[in-house]
Amino acid sequence: MPGPGRGRGVLTAMSGGVDSSVAALVLKERGLRVVGVTMKLVEEDDDDAPPSPGSCCSLADVADARAVALKLDIDHQVHNFSHAFRTEVVEPFIAAYLAGRTPNPCIECNRRLKFPRLQRRAPLLDCDLTATGHYARIERDGRDGRWLLKKGLDEDKDQSYVLYAMTQPELARTLFPLGALRKEQVRRLAAERRLTTADKPDSQDLCFVRHGRYAEWLERAAAAARPGPLVDRDGRTLGRHQGIHRFTVGQRRGLGLSAPRPLYVTDIDPAANAVTVGPEEELARSSATIVDVNLIAFEELKEPLAVTAKLRYRQKDFPAVVEPLAPGRARLVFDRPQKGVAPGQAAVFYHGDVVVGGGTIDSSAL
Repeated sequence: MPGPGRGRGVLTAMSGGVDSSVAALVLKERGLRVVGVTMKLVEEDDDDAPPSPGSCCSLADVADARAVALKLDIDHQVHNFSHAFRTEVVEPFIAAYLAGRTPNPCIECNRRLKFPRLQRRAPLLDCDLTATGHYARIERDGRDGRWLLKKGLDEDKDQSYVLYAMTQPELARTLFPLGALRKEQVRRLAAERRLTTADKPDSQDLCFVRHGRYAEWLERAAAAARPGPLVDRDGRTLGRHQGIHRFTVGQRRGLGLSAPRPLYVTDIDPAANAVTVGPEEELARSSATIVDVNLIAFEELKEPLAVTAKLRYRQKDFPAVVEPLAPGRARLVFDRPQKGVAPGQAAVFYHGDVVVGGGTIDSSAL
């Protein structure tokens, strides 16, 4: 594991949740100088209802982070990244949904803000490294010195999927203090040290969409509601929808159709403003084209490689082969057909518990 040099500090991202609180605690108890930084990502809207218990990034979260920092006797600061978050995460999220894609803003926040921007701030706070409360591990390959990203030991909480875009310089300057811990250990540590966040629920909602009602939020943010046809794969109109932003490939609920068999979203065509639906078997895909590929385990993919892969955060790994195409592009061929292969989502591939790399699903094939 990398360690700070010359006795300087570790900038630790503190969201106000139990995980980042215990990350700071663990580093403090290792004898390191910890500087807690809370990233202000969203501006409070006085007209909105208070955030739900499953949301994050509220003023209450800032207060919780500050209380933990006070308890641990560490410095704490709030840094405003709301403009960058809006332009680099929220606006691309809106554009992706309006284009019929299913984005993952947590991945983009890690890629665009959390690691690069905090690491640029770290020297200003006399810190060598940054740390977060992610459940993942970083190790150095003894053969070639390359930094490796590995799954967290708690399989149910592993967050390596949302970290696949990390670069070698970022990995070299990052600590994941929770990578070898399980969630129950984290909560126990927080309770034993009497941290105020010990029993705080985990965040569930998108931090910029209060109460998880993203479709309604999109309609306010981008005037996204544009009705169009619900069609089958032969183009026959089965009904009407209230906007393609309300759908993702693999979705079953909210179609408003009566049929003898359950129907699922199988395709979204933004040009025609049409949503294609069909029975479950029409979801099956044999491969996917992946773009914006970031490789971690090695610098270049030169030939097909047997891997396991995930197409969704909570999905169990499945066998596949990743094949190189043009630079930054690859084809992921599934060992068995997969359902719900949604353009815009991330595909992450592994060798054992090591993240080989990942990218964004661009299209899928039958």
